[in-house]
Amino acid sequence: MTDTPDAQAAEDGDAPTRIVLVTGLSGAGNSTAIRVLEDLGHEAIDNLPLSFIARLASGEAAPEPGAPPRPLALGVDVRTRGFTPDAFRARLRAMRADPGLDVRMVFLDCAPDTLVDRFKTTRRRHPLGAEGGIEGGITLERELLAPLRERADIVIDTTALSPHDLKARLAAFIAEEGGPQAELAISVQSFSFKRGAPREADSVFDCRFLRNPHWQAELRPMDGRDAPVREHVEGDPLYAPFLDRVAELTMMLLPAYRREGKAYFCIALGCSGGRHRSVAAAEELAARLRTEGWRAALRHRELDAGSG
Repeated sequence: MTDTPDAQAAEDGDAPTRIVLVTGLSGAGNSTAIRVLEDLGHEAIDNLPLSFIARLASGEAAPEPGAPPRPLALGVDVRTRGFTPDAFRARLRAMRADPGLDVRMVFLDCAPDTLVDRFKTTRRRHPLGAEGGIEGGITLERELLAPLRERADIVIDTTALSPHDLKARLAAFIAEEGGPQAELAISVQSFSFKRGAPREADSVFDCRFLRNPHWQAELRPMDGRDAPVREHVEGDPLYAPFLDRVAELTMMLLPAYRREGKAYFCIALGCSGGRHRSVAAAEELAARLRTEGWRAALRHRELDAGSG
């Protein structure tokens, strides 16, 4: 029998308190993540002073006796009273050393240009942009938070994520990890190389060698979900062996990633415009994964964005 503190606590009916710390770049979706975690059953508190986090972690602010325990989701960023990277790292080390706590940290990242657009759209000031404006504040904050990013349990890049996508990533992350029954959330995406591969992609496959429906006038307005386009792409003699090998490689790797505790895996297939070849291939790959029992979400980036 294992006699670790966590095992003994669980045996005594006093399991470690789960705490999810959410931090990251301003404008990257920290507040949205906190709301998502609240929807997922966490007691959520955003922008809590560091000294209060210490009280929560020590149990001084524990719920009334007999109240059902709830995991905590705490938002901490540069707005937080008493925040410095050194102070936060010290608090994180102390919490992770406490056998009564199960502490995970989520770091939200985002491309600089997207952050600038978000601040301009909302007309909000960047918390560190008093002198250097939005771009200067973003640069300063990225440098300031770099040590925290390195210590995060998961880094989520929200550049191309919708709130729904972010919720899926967080839900997968907070699920039980590492065990043989742990569920791995998979995203299969099509995209256009003209706009670059999805930043969250773990594996990228290039479909541009396949026969291109774009050059058939009657097929050009359609996309890879339409039967005539799909049949045109599947008619390429390289299509079947390509999909077979991609599927075989993916099926081999996914159990290994799950054993390592990975909660989310993104497979991206790209072509020139992101409308025909990559869409057809992504549709078939997702269908094969689902047939094998994997939970595979499907996203067509360029079609979802309404690009032509």
